[in-house]
Parts: sequence; C-alpha cells; structure tokens
Amino acid sequence: MATTRQAHTVWEGNLLEGKGVVTFDSSGVGEFDVSWPSRAEKPNGKTSPEELIAAAHSSCFSMALAHGLAAAGTPSTQLTTTADVTLQPGTGITGIHLTVQGQVPGIDEADFVKAAEDAKANCPVSQALTGTTITLSASLA
Repeated sequence: MATTRQAHTVWEGNLLEGKGVVTFDSSGVGEFDVSWPSRAEKPNGKTSPEELIAAAHSSCFSMALAHGLAAAGTPSTQLTTTADVTLQPGTGITGIHLTVQGQVPGIDEADFVKAAEDAKANCPVSQALTGTTITLSASLA
C-alpha cells in the first residue's frame, strides 16, 4: 500500500531578506523556521532544505541497512548514521556523504561495508537523489 506524507511552507518576502515556516503536516511534529541566511551561512536556530534532506536520508538509509542486515541473519543492535548535505550557493547541492557506525554482532567489517553500500544504493531516498553524488563511510563500532 502506497503512503503519501505532506509538509508545506509559507514564505514571505524575497529570497535574501525573506523568511518562511516549514510545517510537517502528516506527523504534526512541528513548524520550523527557514531563511536564505540560515541556508547559505549559519543556521542561527533555523533549518534548511539541506538539513531536511539530511534527516530524510540518514533515517531512510538506517532503515534500509537495518533491514538488509536482519535479512542476512546478522541484525544490528545499533546504527548511527550522519548525512552531510553540501550546498554551494549559485550551484546547488554538490554532494551527500553518509557516515554510518554499526554495532552488529556476528559480522565482519567487509560484510558490513558491503551491506551499507547496498543500503546506500537501494534506500528510496538515495534513489530519489540520484542527481547528486552520494558517498559513504561505514565502520563497525
């Protein structure tokens, strides 16, 4: 069964001086302020599209890796994933780097890296972001 999730943004003003609010409608978890300075310079307590992509990618990748490891008979006890999304103003998103550290009993480093590479290639968010370079660093804790 397909699912659809929804968020919306209300933006006021021009790009450089304006501001907006992103609302997570489906979950109701909150509203988050956004602005160009918080995107291209320092966050100053606001989020950005890149941070939202990083959150989506790190969580999707972690779910895909956990599923793959369990299906292979080596379920993880913990996966910690960071997604670094790089924005170059004037160019766009220039890359995403995933870093994962796993606690996975009964698996060696090479098999963990192989499972992580598979998750990187096959998680739905990675597939949606094929227009950018996605790199990976994976290690066991």
